[in-house]
Amino acid sequence: MCHALPVSPAELAAEAAAAVSAGASDIHVHPKDAAGRDTLEADTVAAVLEAIRATVPAHVQIGVTTGAWVERDPRRRAALVRAWTTLPDHASVNWHEDGAEHVAQALLVRGVGIEAGIYSGTDAARRFRASAWPARVVRVLAEVTDSEPDTAIGTAAALLDELEPLGQTRILLHGEDGGAWPVLGYAARLGLDSRIGMEDVLTMPDGTPATGNAELVTAARSIIRECSAQR
Repeated sequence: MCHALPVSPAELAAEAAAAVSAGASDIHVHPKDAAGRDTLEADTVAAVLEAIRATVPAHVQIGVTTGAWVERDPRRRAALVRAWTTLPDHASVNWHEDGAEHVAQALLVRGVGIEAGIYSGTDAARRFRASAWPARVVRVLAEVTDSEPDTAIGTAAALLDELEPLGQTRILLHGEDGGAWPVLGYAARLGLDSRIGMEDVLTMPDGTPATGNAELVTAARSIIRECSAQR
């Protein structure tokens, strides 16, 4: 869907460095094999993390995905995590996916921070609240899957209501496609963390195609500053 998609460790590192220069403080990356498919294989994860760490300041946190689309069997995903030779600072675990707690346990044992991905329109919030994991994660990724600009903020508000019983748990709220920019502005007005990048949206707020992650981050920082000033 995007001709500028970074795939190789060098390309991912260059995109990460550009995004950090534009104002990003945390990197979420999908290590990819030679064919461009997401992978959790140890050699590729190590190559990507080492390339990025060589190009960004030491304080920048780097996380990876553990989505079920990479490997459907959660026990296999957990085994891949246990085989990592270079560790990310954190990794996202989507709580609506079967075996989420199994994968999270493997990350916990390795000392990798866990981001609990809670998708709107799923039972993930209920499952997560009922588990023993809220106190063990570094934050919740509240992921608004409603891509309609006119309704995404309402969906985001409903998702936050579902997460309200978690109390002081840190929340990063973000959207996707047509909902990405409205939700980012909503998160800024609430004082919540947010994210932007080519995983979530390929266009700028005015609808023009983005040239890369750095341009998206630059626009996001501008929106966040404006919304923060209004709080």
